[in-house]
Amino acid sequence: MSKGILIYAEVTREDYLHTVVFELANKAVDLSRKLDNSPVMALILSKPNLINEYKEALRNNGFDKVFYIADDRFGEYKTDLFAKAAIQAVKEIDPEILLIGATNQGRDLAPRISTALHTGLTADCTDLDIIDNSKLAATRPTFGGQLMAVILSKKYPQMATVRPKVFKPAQEDLKRDTVFIKLGIDLSDYKPCVEILEFVKNSSSEINDIDSAEIIVAGGRGMQSQEGFSLLKRLADKLGGAVAGSRTAVEMGLISPEYQVGQTGKTVTPKLYIACGISGALQHTVGMSSSKTIIAINKDKNAPIFDICDYGFVGDVFEVIPQLIEGLEAKDLS
Repeated sequence: MSKGILIYAEVTREDYLHTVVFELANKAVDLSRKLDNSPVMALILSKPNLINEYKEALRNNGFDKVFYIADDRFGEYKTDLFAKAAIQAVKEIDPEILLIGATNQGRDLAPRISTALHTGLTADCTDLDIIDNSKLAATRPTFGGQLMAVILSKKYPQMATVRPKVFKPAQEDLKRDTVFIKLGIDLSDYKPCVEILEFVKNSSSEINDIDSAEIIVAGGRGMQSQEGFSLLKRLADKLGGAVAGSRTAVEMGLISPEYQVGQTGKTVTPKLYIACGISGALQHTVGMSSSKTIIAINKDKNAPIFDICDYGFVGDVFEVIPQLIEGLEAKDLS
C-alpha cells in the first residue's frame, strides 16, 4: 500500500474544478501532517488540454501530485465511463485515503469505486481526522441526525465523501511544486450503455440558490403554513437573501426539498443565517452550523438552536419577524 491522500477532483459541466475540491484539499493538507506528511494528490478526468487551465490553482492549494486522464468523452458525465476510468486509476495510484465531494456526481461515483475495490465508504461526512497513526476517522450523523458516529474503515483505501461547504478552502496559498502525471488508462473497450440527449437545468435554482447565498432566512415547524413562509420571503427580500427550510418544513409541504438545509438536505455557510421557528435538532444544525453569524427566533427558550446561535430572540416568530421587516422598511425610507 502506498501512502497518500487522493482527492477526486470533479470537473463541472462548465469545465471548472468544483469548489469542493479545494475545500477537501485544505483538509487533506491538515490530515497529511498526521500521516508523516504523506502526499496530497488529485485525480482529474477531463477533456484534453483542460489540465493546463487547472495547474495554477492546483499548485496553490497544496497538491503534491496530480494524476489526470484526458479524453474527449469526459465532456459529459457518464456513470459507466467515469467509474471505469476512476477505478483503474485508483488501483494504479494505490492511495491510503480517497476523498470525494458528496455532489451529485460524487454520490454516484463513490459507491461504484468502493464496490469495485472491495472497501468501505463513509458517506456525507461532517468531519475527518486521523487516529491511531494512520486510521481515517470519518464523522457523520446517524439515527436520523440524533447522534454523531465516528466510523473507521477496515480496508484500504479508506474512503469518504464530504458535502460541499463542510470544510473551508485555504485562506492563503499552499504553494507546492506540483508534479503532473498523465495516466495511460485504456478505455478502448468502453461501450456506452446510456446516451445523453439533452441537459435541462433546473431554472428554479437560479432564482433562489441557497448554495451561494450570503444571507439565508430559514423556517421550520414553527412557521406553521405557507403564509408563514411568505413572511420569511418578505424578510429575505428586504435583506437581499434566500429562503430555506428544515426537513420538517419540507415534510409539511411548506417549502420544496431543493431548499432543505441539514443532514438530508444541503450544507450552507452564509455570512448570516436566520433560523425562524427551528428547534435546532442535530439533523438541521449539521447543515448550517458553520455560518458566520447565526440569529435564532423561537418562543421556546430551551430550544437547542440557542446553544449554537450568536444572537437569539425568545418570542413568537409571527410577532418578531414583522417587527424586523418594519425596522428594515423604516431604514429604507430614511
